[in-house]
Amino acid sequence: MSASFRAVRLGACWARAIAIGAFALSAAGAHALDKPTGRVILTIEGAISQTNNGPLAQFDMKMLEKLPQHSFSTQTPWYPDPVTFTGPLLRDVLAAVGAKGSKITAVALNDYKTEIPVEDATRHDVIVAHLMNNRPMPVREKGPLFIIYPFDTKAELRSELYYNRAAWQLNALRIR
Repeated sequence: MSASFRAVRLGACWARAIAIGAFALSAAGAHALDKPTGRVILTIEGAISQTNNGPLAQFDMKMLEKLPQHSFSTQTPWYPDPVTFTGPLLRDVLAAVGAKGSKITAVALNDYKTEIPVEDATRHDVIVAHLMNNRPMPVREKGPLFIIYPFDTKAELRSELYYNRAAWQLNALRIR
């Protein structure tokens, strides 16, 4: 075996070891969930591996804003004109807490509850909106958080099933 071949082979082995190590660190949750410094607006509990308050994962608005932000405009049954919503993807919020379940119970401030399959977060670009038409949403306008589906992207989403899974005035997610 030539010296140059051994060097290439050794380099490939090191690269693979580094990649495996990086994956193991990210899979193990190498980055702990920060503690909220502002008012808690979202609490996640249940089958999660990343917590910041006992068995809970709590987020303030700044923590949600640090996640990658996405926007879309969609027609909804609640507004006469299309509305633009902005916030992190639900799947990114679930990943941040290491969610391991298959069902989500979304709970609103008024105790409204709706069941959402985790699969929805992977199949559709569902967002946890904190902005509506580029403005924060006060409670009286369905805020401060609103789980919203991109209803205009697929015909199947324009149905009572998915409209009922949208949750405004969201304040908790229970993963199981």
